[in-house]
Amino acid sequence: MVLAVPKEVMAGEKRVAMVPDSASKLIKKGFEIHIEKDAGYEAGFTNEQYEKAGVKLVDDLEQLYSNADIVLKVQRPTDHPKLNKHETDLMKKGTLLITFMYSLHYSQLAKQCADKGINVISMDLIPRTTLAQKMDALSSQANIAGYKSVILAGNHLKKIFPLMMTAAGTIQPSRVVIMGAGVAGLQALGTAKRLGAIVEVSDIRPAVKEEVQSLGGRFIEVDTDEDMQDAGGYAKEASEEFLKKQKELLFKHITEADIVITTALVPGKKAPILVTEEMVKNMRPGSVVLDMAVEFGGNCEVSEKDKTVVKHGVTIIGEPNLPSLVAVNSSEVYSKNIMALLDHIAKEGKVELNLEDEIVKGSLLCHEGKVFNERTAELLK
Repeated sequence: MVLAVPKEVMAGEKRVAMVPDSASKLIKKGFEIHIEKDAGYEAGFTNEQYEKAGVKLVDDLEQLYSNADIVLKVQRPTDHPKLNKHETDLMKKGTLLITFMYSLHYSQLAKQCADKGINVISMDLIPRTTLAQKMDALSSQANIAGYKSVILAGNHLKKIFPLMMTAAGTIQPSRVVIMGAGVAGLQALGTAKRLGAIVEVSDIRPAVKEEVQSLGGRFIEVDTDEDMQDAGGYAKEASEEFLKKQKELLFKHITEADIVITTALVPGKKAPILVTEEMVKNMRPGSVVLDMAVEFGGNCEVSEKDKTVVKHGVTIIGEPNLPSLVAVNSSEVYSKNIMALLDHIAKEGKVELNLEDEIVKGSLLCHEGKVFNERTAELLK
């Protein structure tokens, strides 16, 4: 089967879906891999490296798609700026597309793929199970985003992170508040602690308190009887009463922080507002808020997608694609996630979609002209 890897065309995306090292391993397993020329360039991978790995370079994008049995991408399909066509129009019927689709936010795109007969495995739908751990691209990308969020916020902060005792006096450590103790939040906590900051973490799930404390963070706990976690381990949508309690408790912590990093997302819903404009007004001048949820509405009331702005003396970073800023490593781990998935669904270079398989069933978005994922299909009714 031919795996095709086009260059990402969404604005600001530097990652590539397949790196040379993973490609060479898949070729040994019986796949043929074609890649658009310069597709890996912005992620630090040259055409020569791909050729050395046994990958065929393709100049003609329409030819790349027409020969493909499987298309590997990072971002969901979009309008191609050079061809004046949508990327789904370049794929033939029966093609298997593997990418991040976020269909609970972009359900019409899922319908578009189904109508064109494109089968889709969405990497954000990979089940959170032990068996699927190696394929969990959401976690691999969130891990890197959590690290980069601290580096980026620190770059805008006019202070250092650690306690420093000098002949001229003692410099107090920076205070960092992280909203959300998922994969990204815990990596941000670990990174900020290693840099010497005092770190506090808030999460609606009391179950993550031990993880936060084991990494040296202080847990900001909201008293509640509500069950705040779904079966997949993700945070559930909180009640109005809970959010009110949380905001009251967080006001003091946020307004005393030097850096606030927000990571709270609820699948298929607008991101909850955790940092209000009133909180921002009461933060110290020169403080920094980094909103990792900005693509899906934002956790900060005054953040702006794709922009870094200063409001009420506070720098607010609205970078929607942190993994792309670390494109080498994020491409490497994403590529390994895809390789693990292909190992699971293919035998001797041939993919067979077993609809009874837990991982296939969980991650399959479109199949044989229908939207297969139940929650997405419900949204389309």
